[in-house]
Formats: sequence, C-alpha cells, structure tokens
Amino acid sequence: MTALNDLVRPDRYPRSSRYDPAWLVGLDMGPNPLWLLEDLVRNLELRPGMRVLDLGSGKGATSVFLAREYGVDVVAADWWIPAEDAAAVFTEAGVADRVEAIRTEAHVLPFEPESFDAIVSIDAFEYFGTADNYLPYLTGFLRPGGQLGIATPAMTREVRELGAIPAHVKRVVGWEAMAWHTAEWWRFLWEITGLVDVTSARLQEDAWRDWLLWTRVCAAQHPDGLAVHQPVIDMLTEDAGEYLSFALVTARKK
Repeated sequence: MTALNDLVRPDRYPRSSRYDPAWLVGLDMGPNPLWLLEDLVRNLELRPGMRVLDLGSGKGATSVFLAREYGVDVVAADWWIPAEDAAAVFTEAGVADRVEAIRTEAHVLPFEPESFDAIVSIDAFEYFGTADNYLPYLTGFLRPGGQLGIATPAMTREVRELGAIPAHVKRVVGWEAMAWHTAEWWRFLWEITGLVDVTSARLQEDAWRDWLLWTRVCAAQHPDGLAVHQPVIDMLTEDAGEYLSFALVTARKK
C-alpha cells in the first residue's frame, strides 16, 4: 500500500522532499513535477534574479519550486489553468511577489523578444513543441546565452522505428504517444536549427518507477482515484521500463 510519505525521498530528490506531499498531490496534473524539475535543473545554471518562463506551468507547483529553490523571478504560463487559480496557489505559498501567472497558448506568447534568461517546461512540451518551427519561435524569447530545459514523456525507441505504438501504451495514450520521442530525437531536432547548443539530452533514470510510484500514491488519495489511475498503473507495470521514460533536454541559445 502506497502512502504520501512514499513521495518523500531525500536520497534521490532532496529539494523536492522538503515539500508537503499532500500539497503536491493536490495539484496533480501528471507525473511528479518537482522530481522532474529537480532532476532537469542539474543540467541548468539558475541564479537568483534571473527571469524564467515556466511554460505549461499547470496548477503552479513547478513555479513555486523555481522561486523558492533558486530565487528566480517566474512567469507561470499555462493554457488550461485560469491565471487567478494559479495566482491563489502562489499567494498561499508565499511567492506571489516573485511569480506572475498568465493564461496563454504556447504559440501566441505575449512577451517581448529576448525577455527571459531561461525557459523551462515540465511535462507539457509534448503538446506543442514537436513541430520543426517551434524551437525557432520559442528561442526568440530567450536572451543570447539563455537556457532552455524540458522534461517530457519519452520512448526508449522511436515509434517510427518500432513500426507501431506498443499495444499497452496505445490502450492508454492513443495516438498522442507519437509525440513521445527519444532524448536523441530531441537533440537532433534542436541542434539542426543551429540556434542552440544542446548541453544535455538524456533519459531520466528509472523514470517509469517514479511515474508508477506517483500514480499509485495519487490513486490512494482520492475516492475514485483507482478508477482514474488504474490504466496508467497497468501500462507502467506492463512496460517495466522497456519503452517508457522521460527525456530531460537542456540547451543554451547561441
């Protein structure tokens, strides 16, 4: 039986383990966003005072984490979550003076060119960032030398190489798994533009285990949680890391 305390893992995620797991589960929109972000930032250089765009910020957990842990000023941008809902999370967390909530779609970002030192996207980039022309659009908002980092669901092998979406994945995810690429796929897509230097492109170690643990805890915390989360639990259990992972990719604008 999984419990909230199973999400406190200081050996693997020391920063994330300082956060109330009940608070984090209450903001659930997918695999543990703080674990993904903490791992990703190991390949970034975030310093106090930087202006950071949290693209696809969801209900706001990652933006709170960025402001608290790294002292950066955050613009939390999301299309699904009303800005006032995210702002309430930031006020309650005591970071409203450093985090601004904006509701916007990823292809019509309302920012000035070269206005960010870094852009991060946690468990969201797969929805809007796979097109060949998206990186050139997005890097326009980065200052020269600015950093980009994403954590996105990944496959250990390309679906095109496999010839089909694995059946256990297709049952749960459907055609959307076509946007789940390998880390090396992302590396090539970004590097071929000549706009950035890719500084890291890797699959997260034991990503499927983290995802499974998180999903089991979320299922245990809600009355109808098992019905909602059981398909994902079954998918990850059957996969056991054969195909499913998370890609962590970072780059610096030339």
